[in-house]
Amino acid sequence: MSMIKKSSPDPVDIHVGARVRLRRTLLGMSQEKLGKALGLTFQQVQKYERGANRIGSSRLFQLSRILDVPVSFFFDEMAPETTRKADGMAEGNKQVFEIDKLSRRETLELVRAYYKITDPTVRKKIFEMVKAVGNSAIGSNGKK
Repeated sequence: MSMIKKSSPDPVDIHVGARVRLRRTLLGMSQEKLGKALGLTFQQVQKYERGANRIGSSRLFQLSRILDVPVSFFFDEMAPETTRKADGMAEGNKQVFEIDKLSRRETLELVRAYYKITDPTVRKKIFEMVKAVGNSAIGSNGKK
């Protein structure tokens, strides 16, 4: 009896999908709305975002137009281990975890609220304050 090896998503596909999710969520766009713009179901968008289905070049171009980002956005911040297609998925999973922190609702709501502040001086002061509090938290408990 031969066992069929279950294939795992490619780390590059996972990264690109996570970047699609990040941008879609930052825009406050639902998977259903993105799916309609692409002529797809929201389930297909889910598969793209998980990296389960690879996004072709023409679809990536279409996504860049809909999400108002350059195509290169989807490859930004990719770990060197991912680009080298490291054996095993440990590095790929670590990269997805790091991107997922950016995709949390709390993070996205914070970013949206931040950009609603119209006074650049106030926005800059809040930015500096958040950085200072974050840095002091790292120092006080010894963890990141």
